[in-house]
Amino acid sequence: MDFDTERGPVGRGGLLLGLLGLAAAAWFLLGRGGAPPAGGTLARARAEGVIRVAYANEAPFGYEDPATGRVTGEAPEIARVLFARLGIPRIEPTVADFGALIDGLKAGRWDVVAAGMYITPRRCREVAFSNPTYVVREALLVRAGNPLGLDGYGSLGAHATARLAVLGGSVQDAYARKLGVPDARIEVFADYATALVALRAGRVDALAATRLTAADLLRKAGTGLEAAEPFEEPVIDGKVVRGHGAFAFRPADVELRAAFDAELAGFLGTPEHLELVAPFGFGPHTLPGEATAAELCAAR
Repeated sequence: MDFDTERGPVGRGGLLLGLLGLAAAAWFLLGRGGAPPAGGTLARARAEGVIRVAYANEAPFGYEDPATGRVTGEAPEIARVLFARLGIPRIEPTVADFGALIDGLKAGRWDVVAAGMYITPRRCREVAFSNPTYVVREALLVRAGNPLGLDGYGSLGAHATARLAVLGGSVQDAYARKLGVPDARIEVFADYATALVALRAGRVDALAATRLTAADLLRKAGTGLEAAEPFEEPVIDGKVVRGHGAFAFRPADVELRAAFDAELAGFLGTPEHLELVAPFGFGPHTLPGEATAAELCAAR
């Protein structure tokens, strides 16, 4: 809503209109802000027929198809099905840097994060996760021939000069620091496109990602890069790292998350689900089994 600020003093009628406009703007912002409106986000989304969903433009989890401009990927396609079943036929998508997704959710700029975000105890202190939709392992991308002989986070930490690229706000950033890669040799990027440019140019020596992301990046990158093989699986607190991805909600949106989880429970692993996510590299091998968000949030 625009206000005319260049016409000098206004009369009582103009002032009244201005105050009414400010009140309307305040009502709109409160209704769309961090706290759910009266009746909750689920009720509002059903009434409006639309829910606001953010993603990080990271294939194969959630991204914009360059040929069609359509938002697609594992998480957006699941979101379309499940929110439609909840009586919300339309998704209003927003792309954001991965590191800004949680802050934007908490600030009320969107209602759900559909970016394949890993469930971690630290993130669980800020958002409420659905139950996981997949589980996946980790990978490293290096230049062809793997000139530094890197095979995991341990070799990166032990090498005198090797530099690692990670996405801002990613678990790979946390893994690297916890597994001994010095902060000074970790380069943080807003997106994988710029990280790949740095890897090709030799400004970094490896790029950390999930196996699914790494496979997608290699398909698009052509020659000159490869996945580090063999790859030493990262082990933290005596456990091999496995990433469980899920949708993120505001903690106050209990009803919305519960309704989503109820639909997810009847959908995950069905032929419809597996056919929907197969084009993105997901399948029976990525099903999360019996893992729940509560268990993963409580893990140490």
